[in-house]
Amino acid sequence: MALLQIAEPGQSAAPHQHRLAAGIDLGTTNSLVATVRSTQAETLPDMEGRHILPSVVRYSSDNVEVGEAARLAAPSDPLNTISSAKRLIGRAIGDLKSIGDELPYEFISADSAVPRIRTVAGDVTPIEVSAEILKVLGQRAVDSLGGELSGVVITVPAYFDDAQRQATKDAARLAGLHVFRLLNEPTAAAVAYGLDRGADGVHAIYDLGGGTFDVSILRLNKGVFEVMATGGDSSLGGDDFDDAVAAWLLEQAGLSADVDRGTLRHVLDRARAAKEALAGSETVEVEIDLPQGGSWHGSLSREQLDSLIDLLIRKTINTCRRVLRDAGVSADEIEDVVMVGGSTRNLRVREKVAELFGREPLVDIDPDRVVAIGAAIQADVLAGNKPGDEMLLLDVNPLSLGVETMGGLTEKIIPRNTTIPVARAQEFTTFKDGQSAMAIHVVQGERELVADCRSLARFELRGIPPMVAGAARIRVTFAVDADGLLQVEAREQTSGVSASVEVKPSYGLTDDEVMDMLQASIDHAQGDMVARRLVEETVEARRVIEALTAALATDGDELLSTEERKVVDDALGNLAAIADQSKDPKIVEAAIKQLEKDCEFYVERRMNSGIRKAMAGHRVDEFASQEDPEAK
Repeated sequence: MALLQIAEPGQSAAPHQHRLAAGIDLGTTNSLVATVRSTQAETLPDMEGRHILPSVVRYSSDNVEVGEAARLAAPSDPLNTISSAKRLIGRAIGDLKSIGDELPYEFISADSAVPRIRTVAGDVTPIEVSAEILKVLGQRAVDSLGGELSGVVITVPAYFDDAQRQATKDAARLAGLHVFRLLNEPTAAAVAYGLDRGADGVHAIYDLGGGTFDVSILRLNKGVFEVMATGGDSSLGGDDFDDAVAAWLLEQAGLSADVDRGTLRHVLDRARAAKEALAGSETVEVEIDLPQGGSWHGSLSREQLDSLIDLLIRKTINTCRRVLRDAGVSADEIEDVVMVGGSTRNLRVREKVAELFGREPLVDIDPDRVVAIGAAIQADVLAGNKPGDEMLLLDVNPLSLGVETMGGLTEKIIPRNTTIPVARAQEFTTFKDGQSAMAIHVVQGERELVADCRSLARFELRGIPPMVAGAARIRVTFAVDADGLLQVEAREQTSGVSASVEVKPSYGLTDDEVMDMLQASIDHAQGDMVARRLVEETVEARRVIEALTAALATDGDELLSTEERKVVDDALGNLAAIADQSKDPKIVEAAIKQLEKDCEFYVERRMNSGIRKAMAGHRVDEFASQEDPEAK
């Protein structure tokens, strides 16, 4: 007789057995893997004792190198050495201009929306590049722990959209890793700091990495981590600091910005080294090998570095202010500011952050390792090694999600900063008599008009039973899972017909969209509300016009004299003209009311006519007996 072992999902069938799990910080510049051993979270080193793995992959005809060896080969083999793939993942070819023209790669012109980079080993996508990095980190964990992993938690920027998150999961699948969940990087940092300190209260997580920036306001209370608000830029980080310094070095060395790719990678390396050296000194010497032979010698001071990167730092500070407003807290209510990401080692960054929040930021845990450590703690929980752990992570969706309604209006179903996972539903109806299909347009953004928001997906619900306008009940459900991925379903309630779509956009947010969508909603709030009301009144006017036109076609000649018909037609024409031309919602509203007043006598006649037809051939007491059985 066979016996079945039964265990709760995510928990080991043998309670004493520790399941192996890891947390991975897949970074733009550097990546790490960490795990929990003997109740302590720690990052795992490679065979040479190095914890940090440069996020660089070099392709050759018969080999793939990942990490430090690939990074060192970049200047001599720029076309086959891919770095900062995180900036490309989940994006379309059309988005590359928003990332910058400095990318020293050869992109393939193809019909595919996914960017493909030409290398000697063949064309590769950012997903495949990221998968190579994840393979190395996963194997490092297996070698260190002495067994196969049950799963991993991979961190992503809080501002990664659906496409970027899905692409990250695809990279992990390609690397042979089982993903417990994706975890926002600021939340991972909160796990690392909050659990260690038991720090209940409101905290800010300032995360400036190599290629992305996030800031989140979190409330920690009795083991519950709630993200109150989040914001950031998926194309702003230490790489941009390097670009600014490299541009200055090129100018100082008398070189043009369009130097060959090898020289550009060489100068970028020198720029990064100089930037990092200035964290511990006032001035650093720089030497650049010139393409025509010889070299250029110069120096870079901390003051000069500050002037080159101040504008970029100011962008992050402005985002911090906006997120504080979103969270409804002031800077002096923040108890701690946690610094995450290698770029927060920059002294100017720390100075500006301290200036904004009025306190020195926390740098107790290595800013390069804090995210990986938090991911490892969460992975240990999800692996079932701590079944009694009460830690709860509540992330939020950064932008509102909704659908397009009549007139091009946005109807928000899941507002921004809603805790995820979440499911919300709303009922809609048909606009025309006999309508048997409905187009569902899923949008993302804060503006009132669809034209000002970002289109995510479109699908159709067909098979709706023909009914009069407004009778059908279509329930649209939005469900966002713990990884921030969205599924939308539309279902007609009486017939049960349904259609759905999983939103995997073919492109990511551009820089301008990431930074400007929220600000635009604030700047245009008053104008958007006026525009929305105008559209609403115009849609209502057209509904009234359509209903009245249909009624006139049915019995207008029967119930109205020639003079009366002219009165109704004139009122109808007046409303149609105002609905087409007026830009004032109050005028449209007044015209609708005037039409209703002018046509009141016709509506009353139609009602009486309908009652007479319904009662034809019946006695009044028949209707009374139906309402009251005892009336007989």
